[in-house]
Amino acid sequence: MRTDAVAPLILISLAGVSNQAFATQYLTVEQAQKAIFPDASTFKPVTLQLTLDQMHQIEKLGGLPARSAAWRSFSAFKDDKLLGYIVLDDVIGKFELISYAVGLLPDASIRQIEILSYRESHGFEIRNANWRQQFVGKTAGAGLSIGEGIANISGATLSCTHITDGVRRIAALAQVVLKK
Repeated sequence: MRTDAVAPLILISLAGVSNQAFATQYLTVEQAQKAIFPDASTFKPVTLQLTLDQMHQIEKLGGLPARSAAWRSFSAFKDDKLLGYIVLDDVIGKFELISYAVGLLPDASIRQIEILSYRESHGFEIRNANWRQQFVGKTAGAGLSIGEGIANISGATLSCTHITDGVRRIAALAQVVLKK
């Protein structure tokens, strides 16, 4: 084959490849904090460095590996009163990371979840308030699975599943480490 004939063939074969990137930053950490605990006057970083025993407890309670010994989290206060906690996490959607925050009450029940950033081309419907509302009030041991308390969204199955698993893991973490 002649080398001057190769370039047009390469261009034709690349024409069907999309290089479009999908990434949406919905909230910063600070915006998520205020959305989850609007009455809070301060947010303080909380060091969550899990022991091996705590990681095993989380795995047993949540039915998933603890995945990490260190977690980025904050406590929310109104004056001196503890309102709850916010734990940040990332999960894989289908191919890309989804960043989210889980707000937890002192009793380890879920107050709210917020999607911080979504990088996939499909499945962004997990950001809908009605879907996220399903998590409110749940704990590690109750209804935190797709089909068992959490509905799936057609076209966003992997995102729904992975966010739900991540929230269940964080609910177990809250039960083991944060519950007052």
